[in-house]
Amino acid sequence: MRLAVFSDIHGNLPALDAVLGDIVRQQVDARYCLGDLVGYAPFPNEVTERIRGERIPTIMGNYDDGVGFDRDECGCAYREADEQRRGQQSLEWTKARVTADNKAFLRTLAAEIRTVVDGQRLLFVHGSPRKMNEYLFEDRPDSSFQRLAASSRADIIVFGHTHKPYMKRIGDVWFVNVGSVGKPKDGNWHACYAILDLERDPPASFTRVPYDIASITRAIRASELPHEFADDLETGGGVK
Repeated sequence: MRLAVFSDIHGNLPALDAVLGDIVRQQVDARYCLGDLVGYAPFPNEVTERIRGERIPTIMGNYDDGVGFDRDECGCAYREADEQRRGQQSLEWTKARVTADNKAFLRTLAAEIRTVVDGQRLLFVHGSPRKMNEYLFEDRPDSSFQRLAASSRADIIVFGHTHKPYMKRIGDVWFVNVGSVGKPKDGNWHACYAILDLERDPPASFTRVPYDIASITRAIRASELPHEFADDLETGGGVK
């Protein structure tokens, strides 16, 4: 059985459209979204409505939580004061524009999804099994991954949040970060998602999809969002 899993769209509708189209061509058996539908780009309602319309099982990301519940902060980590200022501007802009109906939908999203496929126990989360906004970077000490593996009750843990795809095995447990559809941070501007094929070892592969990036960067620069968000998309960088 083959599953397509994607995350961190962040209001980038052209990237989402390209990924969903590519997933159709891949002829997978199921699709999952790991959250953060909104923030940083000017199509939060359109992205949310596309996910709703496709009836894709979806995890609540920290940005979905921040917007859906109209919180004062999004649970994001910023390294510099300018990044914090731009991040707060994005949150306020997004909260002001997402409809009440879409906010209600964001509030219904699951904290995690567990399923068994081909005898493998899968756990889908946004940040980590412990917390939606915990960053599981690839260079975290193995001891940290070992603790998560021991407590997760899963054979494969699939997550996003860092916007950097990777896969690693700790003991008998695979950790798969699916990267980001709409705001990559690994220097590659192409939209990223993962395909899980549980009959293979390793069980995941990453797909990078080109899309009309000029349309989204124009839309950002034409909006009241910080123009630096457009620069980040063009370079495949930026900080969440």
